Amino acid sequence: MSSPRFDDPPAAPALQPQAADDTDRSRRPGADARESQAEAPERGRHTVHKIGGTSMSDVEAVFENVLIGARPKDALYNRIFVVSAYGGVTDLLLENKKTGEAGVFQLYAGSESDWAWGDALSDVARKMTEINAEVFDEPSDLKAADQFVQDRIEGVRSCLMDLHRLCSFGHFKLEQHLMTVREMLSALGEAHSANNTALLLRRRGVDGVFVDLSGWRETDQTLSLDARIEAAFADIDLTRQLPIVTGYAQAGDGGGDGLMGVYGRGYSEVTFSRVACLTGAREALIHKEYHLSSADPKVVGEEAVRPIGKTNYDVADQLSNMGMEAIHPRAAKGLRQNGIPLRVVNTFEPDHPGTVIEDAWEPESPKVEIVTGRETATEIEVVDQDMVGVAGSDEAVSGVFRRFRTPIMAKSSNANTQAYYVAQPMKTVRRIVETIGRHHPDAVVRTRKIAFVSVIGANLREPALLARALAALEAADIPPIAAHAPARGVDLQFVLPEGAYADAVRTLHGALIEHAGRDSSAPATEQAAQVSGRQAA
Repeated sequence: MSSPRFDDPPAAPALQPQAADDTDRSRRPGADARESQAEAPERGRHTVHKIGGTSMSDVEAVFENVLIGARPKDALYNRIFVVSAYGGVTDLLLENKKTGEAGVFQLYAGSESDWAWGDALSDVARKMTEINAEVFDEPSDLKAADQFVQDRIEGVRSCLMDLHRLCSFGHFKLEQHLMTVREMLSALGEAHSANNTALLLRRRGVDGVFVDLSGWRETDQTLSLDARIEAAFADIDLTRQLPIVTGYAQAGDGGGDGLMGVYGRGYSEVTFSRVACLTGAREALIHKEYHLSSADPKVVGEEAVRPIGKTNYDVADQLSNMGMEAIHPRAAKGLRQNGIPLRVVNTFEPDHPGTVIEDAWEPESPKVEIVTGRETATEIEVVDQDMVGVAGSDEAVSGVFRRFRTPIMAKSSNANTQAYYVAQPMKTVRRIVETIGRHHPDAVVRTRKIAFVSVIGANLREPALLARALAALEAADIPPIAAHAPARGVDLQFVLPEGAYADAVRTLHGALIEHAGRDSSAPATEQAAQVSGRQAA
């Protein structure tokens, strides 16, 4: 992999907050004009970037399209990069996010033998050194990277063996330490990718700085997340150095569960958000392997989808609710409160401006931006006459969902019925139903598998929009079980029969996005026929 060298970083005074200008070329030369389209408040010159695991795995593309490419020396700095582990590494360390296959953590937490988790940890080390061999051409860099992996892996192995031995005496309970173990294992992946990236930058003459927020071998584990970030950046000059930051950050709060206990595997986006807020970034950018688009191209077709271009944080919240990983809602909250625009860009299309998410932006006229949802979900319906006229009657039922840490996508109610829509394994659903039944013995609790589709936009306050959507579904012979139009005007929700997800998304995308405006006068049956014809073709 060849890239130009920049042996002389630009001389500049130590970083002080500066007025935002239009010279931030954090992608390719010429990208500054596109990035300055988002009107940010007076902040620093720098931008903060988050690179996801799938993108990180394509090292060549990341260096060519994001980190270096053909940038002049003065466009290299005033940027901070928060990186995820290489694709698949966190799955090996914890568990496979999609299939649930056990990684090191799950084997350690549930195994009666030292060998299962130990062998899995060795497999992780082997995977990391294989990645090193692929990305490093210089033998000295490869040696340093492999030594880093060995030090971290064997340090963790020794710690886990000691903990296992300690808990064998009975006075110490392994369960009380598992969240700490989970965080320590997860940190290995981000430390590996961040260290590698800094090494590769220095080899190319860029002053890459490995910023390790994982708390590795630190005796003081009580620093809050903000304090740890502020301490890490205290001596970094952004005008001359390019920080590569671990997505995982150790955060001590006097006995809490840490980042992972609070945010799950979305912790790296929370780190990214806090870095942007605490350093006063002009803009925050997330580099993904795809555009934030109007629908899943695998469902509606590549030719039908379109990048969103611009939206607001209300839409980002709705996307998170549907499982689309635009940004973790807690991370979005910090950016929103600090007036920092977020840009979601495609790593593999560096000349495309991406999608800007701003707090105050709203289109003047109603417009559907995205059609998405959950292909498989469950409706849990609770019918109880004792609810009639009782204030707060839904609180006891909602408490069951909190107990099982089950997010509720949507819910509806009338005098004696509450319906909850969740995307959870049936094992969890059965536990919820059993618990509701014990606490409400006179209630009738029913469940059924459904598809859930959401039409989302920053401004959906068009009186006829719900009617148009329902007409399109009817014309396509897709009968909805229920439909909701919340008063805030940012989403429409459709509960549909199991198996109807793809057809419903294609139908609604065709009627409300592809044919919006240019063919709005056509009857719903004609629009549905046009969509069906394109699908058949």
